[in-house]
Amino acid sequence: MSVTRSPEPVVADPGTPQKATEIETFGVAPIPVRAQTSRPFDLFRLTFGGANTFATIILGTLPIAYGLGFAAAAAATLVGVVLGALILSPMSLFGPRTRTNNAVSSGAHFGVVGRSLGSLLSLLTAVTFFSISVWVSGDAIVGAASRFGYDGGDWLRAVSYGVIAVAVFAVCVFGYQFMLLINKIAVVAGTALMLLGIVAYGGSFDPSYAGSGDYILGGFWPTWVLAVLTIMANPVSFGGFLGDWARYISAERSTRAMLAAPFLAQVATLLPFFFGLTTATLVADPGNYVEGLAVVSPLWYALPLLLVALIGGLSTGTTSLYGTGLDFSSLVPKLNRVQGTVVVGCLALMLIFVGTFLFDIVETINAFTILIVLLTSPWMVILMLGYVFRRGFYLVDDLQVFNEGRKGGAYWFHGGVNWRAMTAWLLAAVTGLLFANTPLLVGPLGDLAAGIDLSLPAALVTAAIAYPIAVFVFPEPRSVFGPQGPRLVPAAPDAGSDVP
Repeated sequence: MSVTRSPEPVVADPGTPQKATEIETFGVAPIPVRAQTSRPFDLFRLTFGGANTFATIILGTLPIAYGLGFAAAAAATLVGVVLGALILSPMSLFGPRTRTNNAVSSGAHFGVVGRSLGSLLSLLTAVTFFSISVWVSGDAIVGAASRFGYDGGDWLRAVSYGVIAVAVFAVCVFGYQFMLLINKIAVVAGTALMLLGIVAYGGSFDPSYAGSGDYILGGFWPTWVLAVLTIMANPVSFGGFLGDWARYISAERSTRAMLAAPFLAQVATLLPFFFGLTTATLVADPGNYVEGLAVVSPLWYALPLLLVALIGGLSTGTTSLYGTGLDFSSLVPKLNRVQGTVVVGCLALMLIFVGTFLFDIVETINAFTILIVLLTSPWMVILMLGYVFRRGFYLVDDLQVFNEGRKGGAYWFHGGVNWRAMTAWLLAAVTGLLFANTPLLVGPLGDLAAGIDLSLPAALVTAAIAYPIAVFVFPEPRSVFGPQGPRLVPAAPDAGSDVP
């Protein structure tokens, strides 16, 4: 199907990288090749900086809050980080080739309208992790104030949330280069302050900590698997955002380096994970970790602990909010990147206040993190398989059809949706939910394996089988595969429309 080309958007001189203090002019339109000046190490730094935070520390405390002992919680953390990192790594390959974010890039496989699914998944992730970052940073301020004898109550907590949120908004408004600057500081400062925690808590930590034994799902193995899934949410959550930063890296960079950068960044997050894991064994109530940690901390470490929370909250908040604000503006043409960022941020801020003052914030986080894993992982699997089938070939202009209010192009498929990928994702997501067994979400098949949550393997296997079957039985048009043709799958002759 033919497509009418629109005039190229006017952007800043791509030959001169924008300064950190200049507001970024690039949206989801393809950035010029000459603007791809970043390196895989920058991707490592942004990914690690976005995860080397108090939000990750909080996730690290949850296995203990679930009732596990230190050894079991540590094993669940290690497995969750490595599995999540393996799923995440290939998501860095799209941005350098498409020169846009991963949600828009997914239009090559889900259709240029169907790529809205990726935008919605990114929105879910951004709201969750932005909420966590602002919540823990605000609570850290309250905890530090109480440690010095001042009890500000809910008023101080509410004001703290607002101040942190405004700071995150400001960084996101300036954009990529300012985020990169903040993360340069955050990685070094956050790491140093957490390592200082070894001195603060080393004398109190007991590696033989056996846990409460009051398992949140009633048994050890169901609870341990839940812990793995919870930890996996952290690396998986970056899947929708890697393209935000990887698009600034040239496609000529080594594929091995592009895969290694996010993987090693997630492995490095074992530092904040184990900071949360070890210190959670010291507080009286792991479910009220932030304020509990302030109580057990030495007075001299109260200020460094506050800095860990503030720096980390700013880093996580910006990496989560920036990408979704960028993408949300493409779904709502009346909003630019800055306006989209503010809208999404305000939605997240509402969740923070509702989750803190009306519900159990730990249960709220648990529910959202499990949904992120179950819904985003099969989406990522389909993109990875599509990348292999297409040999990494993408038509950059045709990905922008929906964003520019046009129709047609190689990725229009049927009404803008590739029903093969969409059906495979829907089957995988439903299958995962059927097998789910969490405190707030129990599927009809949740007790099939003695209460062990099989939702993630069920979702991944379903996606990995359903999508290849769909493209074998109903081959995709030849035009989407590029000059070398498809790999491992057949192709159908191009037609005026793709109707199954």
